[in-house]
Amino acid sequence: MSGVVLNKVVKRYGDIDVVHGIDLHVAEQEFVVLVGPSGCGKSTTLRMIAGLEEISDGTIDIAGREVNEVAPKDRDVAMVFQNYALYPHLDVAENIAFGLRIRRVPKVEIERSVNEVAGILGLTSYLDRKPADLSGGQRQRVAMGRAIVRNPKVFLFDEPLSNLDAQLRTQMRAEIKRLHARLGVTSVYVTHDQVEAMTLADRIVVMSEGRIEQIGTPMELFMNPANRFVASFIGSPPMNQLGATLANEAEGPVATLDDGARIVLPRFEGSADSEGRRVVVGIRPEDVLLEGTDTSDSVPIDVDLIEPLGSEALIHAKVGEHPFVIKTETYGDIAHLSELRKIRINRERVKVFDEEDGRSLFSSVGD
Repeated sequence: MSGVVLNKVVKRYGDIDVVHGIDLHVAEQEFVVLVGPSGCGKSTTLRMIAGLEEISDGTIDIAGREVNEVAPKDRDVAMVFQNYALYPHLDVAENIAFGLRIRRVPKVEIERSVNEVAGILGLTSYLDRKPADLSGGQRQRVAMGRAIVRNPKVFLFDEPLSNLDAQLRTQMRAEIKRLHARLGVTSVYVTHDQVEAMTLADRIVVMSEGRIEQIGTPMELFMNPANRFVASFIGSPPMNQLGATLANEAEGPVATLDDGARIVLPRFEGSADSEGRRVVVGIRPEDVLLEGTDTSDSVPIDVDLIEPLGSEALIHAKVGEHPFVIKTETYGDIAHLSELRKIRINRERVKVFDEEDGRSLFSSVGD
């Protein structure tokens, strides 16, 4: 058993709580990603698991053992940092082996372990090089190798790809995913990049202001966000959110946007009692229809600019006074998009949130 359990964990600096009693269970061999904006408490939470920050209240269990009073070196976790933290005067082999040497592991076993890890990470031909002679991606692999060679119960990743360029980040994401599939070690990964979270995680923990907003698989969070914050944070580009008023008509519940456009919604629990309720309608950029727009439920837009992305394009527009982004397949044919005046919404994928507290009123997908 090598899971991680946080029970009502609080982190307090003076009179200020920065992590507010969070509960989280990371199962054995699971890859969980903590994601959220800067200052949301995700790195602090990771550092509390590692023992680098003391917890103010609650308990943390690793592999079935409470570790509140256990020193970091005795928790059997390995951490990969954003800044690599390599020793510049040591070569790759020595950097990978450093933790084993500190533990006085026999030399023969160190050599075997280093060679095995170097083979896994594609570093065999770089073992005699110094960190200054390596690329950013290679240095990050060395940092991961130093963690892997210890054979810990839990891997902790603190934004390990933030210092890499876009192409290297994509490459390293795939390498980390393959590595987890091969080693199967329980992993907790922190990032502010929701694309990393979506591509790497078995489950995602979305955090905001020291609280957990929602936990679920990547597609659960994408298709059924619990509130407006999750809806805006998961997905790229983020979900469009428009103010509206609900009404009940013969065709079903209708959301009338603030500019007067109407969107007919699927019936949902409580819709009969929602007459006049102020809501926010959430529409993913992918869930907009550009064809067949000459209907009574079409939404007028003003196109501002087009961002061509090769096979796709982003249309930046306005619905009334609100910014609105549309993502559509183009394969390079974008000339006609600037002439777009009306769109239709895929009503089966619309989300509706309470305007006051932001919680989801319903999710039509999967109902």
